[in-house]
Amino acid sequence: MTTVHELIVQTGGQRIDSWVAEALPHLSRSYVRKLIDVGLVTVRAHAVKPSLKVQVGDVVRIDEPEPEPLTLTAEAIPLPVVFENADLLVVDKPAGMVVHPAQGHASGTLVNAVLAHCDDLGTINGVIRPGIVHRLDKDTSGLLIVAKNDQALRDLQSQFKARTVHKTYIALVEGVLEAASGIIDAPIGRDSRHRQRMAVIPGGERTAQTNYRVREYFPRHTLVEAEPVTGRTHQIRVHLAFIGHPVVGDPVYGHRHKSLPLDRQFLHAAKVRFALPGSGEQVEFESPLPDDLQAILQQLRS
Repeated sequence: MTTVHELIVQTGGQRIDSWVAEALPHLSRSYVRKLIDVGLVTVRAHAVKPSLKVQVGDVVRIDEPEPEPLTLTAEAIPLPVVFENADLLVVDKPAGMVVHPAQGHASGTLVNAVLAHCDDLGTINGVIRPGIVHRLDKDTSGLLIVAKNDQALRDLQSQFKARTVHKTYIALVEGVLEAASGIIDAPIGRDSRHRQRMAVIPGGERTAQTNYRVREYFPRHTLVEAEPVTGRTHQIRVHLAFIGHPVVGDPVYGHRHKSLPLDRQFLHAAKVRFALPGSGEQVEFESPLPDDLQAILQQLRS
């Protein structure tokens, strides 16, 4: 069933797409543009363009279609949930799980698991589905935030954009880092020779910074905490490889020959701190190292 909203403009001068998104905060601006494009947003009974500036007294009608069901399948996959409320989930993703369905991974993903777990998902751009706020690589374990509705998704995206979400990763790297702490400041972009890889691009426009601190030294390895200031694809893996200390077990940026018996990269999203949408309350969650990574450390300490 279509929901009809009829609103009267009190303050003019704003673009219609922006004005509607503010008046109906459960609708994202991008979704409002889609409604405008198909004629479901009118002003004084006339179709409009997204760039139209509203005037005081304008009567704006929005015909909001019934949310579309997602075509993905809900799958009862074990999902370690660290925290949940009406707006979001914090999940402790296991290594080996892909976050979102893609070519070659149509099922068995975190999104499939969330669909089965949640019976209170709202809409994201008009579709009932979970909102993936950020991603973790398939073979990186740890904490991931998933939004349940458009408002929560936009709030969390704003926090990421403002760099007020703080994430801490634990990584075991090859070699012994000389500096006990430091900042890696090197732009990251797509590797021009291998398009599936990322690389440091000297002089590139997409700045990237990672703070790191040594937690423990071993004869041929170093355990570090890494805190990405920016959120580039593969950022921690690329940055650590760039300074000559790739993540142990990294099949893309690491050493060709294994130095330790590990079937995936030693990278774990151990801590995340952010503000809860709606209340603004600061929360922090932690995830212990999984058993496979703990076993590697025990081997190095023995």
